[in-house]
Amino acid sequence: MKAIEVKKDIYWVGAIDWSMRSFHGYATNRGSSYNAYLILDEKITLIDTVKHGFVNEMMDRIKSVIDPSKINYIISNHAEPDHSGSIPSILKYCPNAKIITSAPNGLKALKVRYGEHNYEPVKLGDTISIGRRSLKFVPTPMLHWPDSMMTYCPEEKILFSNDGFGQHLASSQRFDDENDEPIVFEEAKKYYANILMLYGRQAAKALSDMKDFDIEMILTGHGVSWRKNVAKILDLYHHWAAGDAEDTAVVIFDSMWHSTEKMAHTITEAFNEHGIPAKFYDIKANHYSDIMVDLLTCKYLAVGSSTINNQMMPPIAQFLCYFKGLSPRRHKAFAFGSFGWGGQSIALVENELKEAGCEIILDKIRIQDVPTSDQLEEIRQKVLAL
Repeated sequence: MKAIEVKKDIYWVGAIDWSMRSFHGYATNRGSSYNAYLILDEKITLIDTVKHGFVNEMMDRIKSVIDPSKINYIISNHAEPDHSGSIPSILKYCPNAKIITSAPNGLKALKVRYGEHNYEPVKLGDTISIGRRSLKFVPTPMLHWPDSMMTYCPEEKILFSNDGFGQHLASSQRFDDENDEPIVFEEAKKYYANILMLYGRQAAKALSDMKDFDIEMILTGHGVSWRKNVAKILDLYHHWAAGDAEDTAVVIFDSMWHSTEKMAHTITEAFNEHGIPAKFYDIKANHYSDIMVDLLTCKYLAVGSSTINNQMMPPIAQFLCYFKGLSPRRHKAFAFGSFGWGGQSIALVENELKEAGCEIILDKIRIQDVPTSDQLEEIRQKVLAL
């Protein structure tokens, strides 16, 4: 396996995980990659490593360029094992290499995982010279771990962004303009929605810290990197971090015998009739991490559930737990559902929406048994009146 030169004397030496289909409950239907970069200069520098199971792939790529014993610096932008997991393996070749990490959290995390080594902690604005180039460090705490940081090379106008701006996307091609660009942006939005949405304030702070950087290339920690659409992905991150909402709706439901489904269809069509484009999601057929892509930017949310054993349907409970954990920006929401006798689920859904920070704009809509055409028309009129 060969290194890929992304710019003169700068190589991608990462690994591609074609088969990964889940990342902490997030459906990764297109696989992923673990990106590491090798800079050839007076001080040879490795930026990040790969997940431990892929260390041989990384080592083969490094060896195709240099003897790994010549590495002087290892920049650890993030201590999570999919980025730092191969540090012990690379140190067998270059035991005296200095490991640059964020202070204090990166230093603490690496010591806990890998023991004592030759660490150098850095803070915001710190710079090291590696010869013709310098590297400037930008801590990005809680984007998405306390230790996270990015590394900027001003001479090359390159941002090594680790988890920022990435995607879970496996590809043989390393850049946005070498891939299907709509897919790249879709996966970038999905990545932000499922991993970084919770940390909008931290994302805004990181963007502010980098506002004066002249960036021509973003080399990511996962997926493909950016060289054609740098300005566009930066602009999208500004909007996502700010919680900007579009005048769209998402309708999510689980139904036992199609009655709640009929209500969901009526609500979806009423939103569309109202001029508010709506997405229709049967939770049985859609993974919640895919639904989060639309929830990142939609204004309206309707969640429906039948009642089972005095509770909401388990897939809806799972979705609401996941949704609430991402601390979404304030959606305008309501709960709905049909029931046979108890009907407790609809109130439970409404309560979960409130706890997620949603503004309840319609009182819970409850219909016993099969909804009549008159009842469906009443639902339609309620949505049209929003």
